[in-house]
Amino acid sequence: MFVLGWCLGLGLVGAIMLSIAGGATASTSTGPATWVDVLFLVLGLLLILLALKQWGGRPHGEEEPPTPKWMGALESFTPVKAGGAGVVLSALNPKNLMLAIAGAAAIAQTGISTGQQAGAYVVFVVIASIGVATPVVIYFALGDRSRDILDRLKIWLVRNNSVIMTVLLVVIGSKILGEAISGLS
Repeated sequence: MFVLGWCLGLGLVGAIMLSIAGGATASTSTGPATWVDVLFLVLGLLLILLALKQWGGRPHGEEEPPTPKWMGALESFTPVKAGGAGVVLSALNPKNLMLAIAGAAAIAQTGISTGQQAGAYVVFVVIASIGVATPVVIYFALGDRSRDILDRLKIWLVRNNSVIMTVLLVVIGSKILGEAISGLS
């Protein structure tokens, strides 16, 4: 249910953004509209700033990072609460929200038809959900044998979360920022 909620949350953000972009004409006969490049500039800068915040908040030395409260609570959630948590974490988490908006804006600026935009955004959601769906696939594929693998994966992810997120945010933020600068110049 968490994965379904995750996909639903990303889908809602995409639908809203694609609707706004369609009404605001995200592409012109000469290329992307200027407002898309400005949006990319703002999102790129915000992602870089978020990366700096992540890096500053990383554990130092042998310091053990705390398990995020939502991650610990997730194990005791009912299916409905897990689905709701998926929606909230994908659609309202600032990192995910910015990335979903950037993905939808990038799709909207291509000038393809509404149906093609929806199809492209579905592909975006599938790719954006791979990391969330992988533990579920491991669980169903391996059953009880998955427990040790998933526990080790959880420990590793908690321990390295700040560094992983910093690298991802810098790479994606730089890419979006580069597109904005290129488009505005």
